[in-house]
Amino acid sequence: QVQLIESGGGLVQAGNSLRLSCAASGRTFSSYDMGWFRQAPGKEREFVSAITRSGGVTRYVDSVKGRFTISRDNAKNTVYLQMNSLKPEDTAVYYCAAGVKANIASRREYDYDYWGQGTQVTVSS
Repeated sequence: QVQLIESGGGLVQAGNSLRLSCAASGRTFSSYDMGWFRQAPGKEREFVSAITRSGGVTRYVDSVKGRFTISRDNAKNTVYLQMNSLKPEDTAVYYCAAGVKANIASRREYDYDYWGQGTQVTVSS
C-alpha cells in the first residue's frame, strides 16, 4: 500500500507561482511513475503532468507546457509540480498519483494505482 500526501496549494494571483509537493510512503518510491491530475469545479478530472520512475521522461498537457515543471527526488520520496505564470483557468483541486504498472509517464488515470486526497489551487484574476 502507498500513501500519498499533497501539499503546497493555496490562493495566488494570476501570474504568480506555486510549488506542489507529493510525499509518498509505503513501497519503494523509485518503483513508481508519478502523475499530477486536476479537477476544476463542474469538470472531469484531467491529466496535467507525469514523470517516469527514473525521471527520464516527462509529459505535460498542452495547456501547461512551458509554465509547469514536474520533478522528483527519489531520495526524499517526493514528486513536485512547479507552477509558474498561473492563470485563473488553473484553478482546481490537484491530485498526485502513483503507478506501478508501466514506465511510460502515462496520461491515463487507469494506469495509476494510488491517489492522494488532493490540494486546492485557486488563482485569482
